[in-house]
Amino acid sequence: MADIIMIGDCGPGKSFKWKNEIYTSLSIDHNKTAMRQMIVKIKAKNLRTGAINVMSFNGDDKVETIYLDKRTMNYTYDDGTLVHFMDAETYEDFAIAKEHLKWELNFITPENPITVTFYENEILGVELPAKVTLTITETDDNAVSGDTVNKATKDAILETGYKLRVPMFVKNNTKIIIRTDTGEYDSRA
Repeated sequence: MADIIMIGDCGPGKSFKWKNEIYTSLSIDHNKTAMRQMIVKIKAKNLRTGAINVMSFNGDDKVETIYLDKRTMNYTYDDGTLVHFMDAETYEDFAIAKEHLKWELNFITPENPITVTFYENEILGVELPAKVTLTITETDDNAVSGDTVNKATKDAILETGYKLRVPMFVKNNTKIIIRTDTGEYDSRA
C-alpha cells in the first residue's frame, strides 16, 4: 500500500504520483494569506517525459508517494533497436530502446556499469557515472604539437565510436578518462 501525504510535505527530492503521472519535486513554495487557503506551488520533473512543470495545489491536497528502485547494470549487447543490460545482482536481462540512449551509448561499455532507475517494473532512466575510462581506437600519432600555448588538441575516436578532441600527447590504444556530462577529455587513465 502506498503512503498518502499532504502536498506541503513534498519537499525537494520527494517522488510522488498525481493524476497517473509520476514526478520528483525540485522545489516547493507555500503561500498563505489571511483571507484564503494556503496555495502550494511545486516545481516538479515528470519522470516519464522529463518535462519540468510548475503545479499549484490547495494546502489540503494529498498525493501518493512513490519509491524508486535504482539498480546497477552492465551492458551486454545491442541488437539494433534495443540495448540489453544485465542486473549485476540477479543476472536478469533488461532491454531499453536504443532511441532513448543516444547520448549515453557514447560512454557505455561492458566494463563501465550504469545505474538504471525503475518505478515498479517501468524503466525511467539511465544514470552514467560522472567519468568513464575508454580506449582511443583512432587518432593521428604523428601529429606535431606546434602551438602549445593554447593547449593544442587533435581529433580522436573512442572504442564506442564517439569523436572528441584530445591533447597532442595521447596516442592510439591509450586509455583515457572522459566526463560523461560534457563528453570532454579529462585525463589519462
